[in-house]
Amino acid sequence: MGKKIKWSWSSAIIGAASAVAATAIISAKPKDPTFHLISINLTSFKLNLPLLDAELLLTVHVTNPNIAPIHYSSTSMSIFYEGSLLGSAQVQAGSQPPRSCQLLRLPARLHALQLAHHAKRFLQDVARREMVLDATVDISGIAKVVWWDHNFKVHVDSHVTVDPVFLDVIDQENTSELEVFTTAAA
Repeated sequence: MGKKIKWSWSSAIIGAASAVAATAIISAKPKDPTFHLISINLTSFKLNLPLLDAELLLTVHVTNPNIAPIHYSSTSMSIFYEGSLLGSAQVQAGSQPPRSCQLLRLPARLHALQLAHHAKRFLQDVARREMVLDATVDISGIAKVVWWDHNFKVHVDSHVTVDPVFLDVIDQENTSELEVFTTAAA
């Protein structure tokens, strides 16, 4: 009982702050990002005899609700009409800061041949000015948390109703599923 312990407020504050920071990092559960199609703009028609292919620019609002910045690789979004692959949109590699929103502009190409296979249904959709498209994309990348890089993959399914005449977005339902890998292999 002869030893006297010296108390240090600075050590106690640093220790408490370190414990709080470690708990926040460990307990921070990754949240699914959100995607919202803002607009569709027709950029050009390409003659692909006997049909015309359309090139579009999709504007997508993306939210990263997580505490970590993300870096993702390029990928391609598949666009479907009546279950058939209608075309694709290119997602360029990029990054997004933590807890942020940004607009992505995705160039897309739609192949008229696939619409020709569903000509009757397409004409009905044009007449009622309501066309349903489905899209899927898998985005892979790395989220950096302190000193550790975590590989992730986000799978997004979109169900979008558009006006095929004016290309207005009428309604949409987007679901995303985030998977974070704790090991180096993804």
